[in-house]
Parts: sequence; structure tokens; C-alpha cells
Amino acid sequence: MDKSAKNLKIMPKNAAILIRRFYETNKRMPVYSEIMKLLRFKSKNSVFKLVKKLETTGFLEKDKTGKLIPASLYRQTRILGYVQAGFPTPAEEELVDTISLDEYLISNRDATFILKIGGDSMADAGILEGDMVIVDRSITPKNGDIVIAEVDSEWTIKYLVKTKTRVYLKPGNKKYPPIYPKNELKIAAVVKAVIRKY
Repeated sequence: MDKSAKNLKIMPKNAAILIRRFYETNKRMPVYSEIMKLLRFKSKNSVFKLVKKLETTGFLEKDKTGKLIPASLYRQTRILGYVQAGFPTPAEEELVDTISLDEYLISNRDATFILKIGGDSMADAGILEGDMVIVDRSITPKNGDIVIAEVDSEWTIKYLVKTKTRVYLKPGNKKYPPIYPKNELKIAAVVKAVIRKY
């Protein structure tokens, strides 16, 4: 047994930090050979054991194909109370709870992905050019949902509108007309959240 295997009891926390850094730098999870190199392990067997420990602690998961995916890469962030969006009120800092953003925003990891927004057709819905949206393919779209759709072979993000006689897409900007499909309309995913950096 190599030294790295013996040290597995104290490794998971440090390993999690290094894997998190790899993920933040490369925007993907490392494969087993990269984890082996990253942690200076001498055998893949040690990597398998470490991954098992990280799965147990809830840091890593595997998708249906066995590929590693982050379960909770980011530490929980403190919620320090509430702030009034209307007239100012005296603010008091109070630890209300903690929250993990990936757990809060993502309910079905395998069906979730992120898209970057171009254009201003959803500006009135609060979705601006340069924003990113988190979308879920597993949700059944309802009337009024913001969806990612393929309409007549072109992709777009719009409100889904269902009436008694037809289904169409409505922009979130009065400058643009509704989109009535001529041939085909496919709903690929429902928008769950908007991400914007200031």
C-alpha cells in the first residue's frame, strides 16, 4: 500500500480543496488520472478510495455514466437577515441560516445546465444580455413559464403561452412580436434562475 492510501483518513478535506480549485480553474471536474496527479497518489486504487470517501461526505456524486460531478463544491454561505427593498429600515445583522447556492438553485443535477444570454428580448423579464440562466430539462413546461425552445429550427428563450387554440412564444420585451411556429415548436427546458455578476 502506498503512503497516499495510508493517509486517506486525513486527506479528504485537503483533497476537496484541491479538486474545488481544479474545478474553478478548468470549469470541469478532474478525471481519475488528473486526481492522481493532483494529489500525488501513486496508484489509481487510492483515487478510487478517496472518491468513495468524498461521495460519502456529499462532496462528489456520479452521474448515470459514472462521470464525477460536483455535489456541493461551494461552502455554505451565511444568511445574515433581511433587507427592505422599499423604504430604508434599521438594519440588524443576524445569522438566520446558511445556504449552499448549488443546492438552492439546482434540484435535478443531471437535467440542469447553464446558458449565456444574448440580446434584449427578455429584458422586461429581468433577463439581460450577458446574464446566464440555469435551466432544467426535467420540468414539464406550464403556461407562463420562461422556456428554452426550438421554433422552426431556431433556438430562443421566451415565455411559453398556451391558449385553447394554439401554443406560441412571447418575448419579455414589448419591442418584439410574439413568435407563432410555422412548422414545429419544441420546448427543451424550463428556466429556473438567472445569474448576474455586478
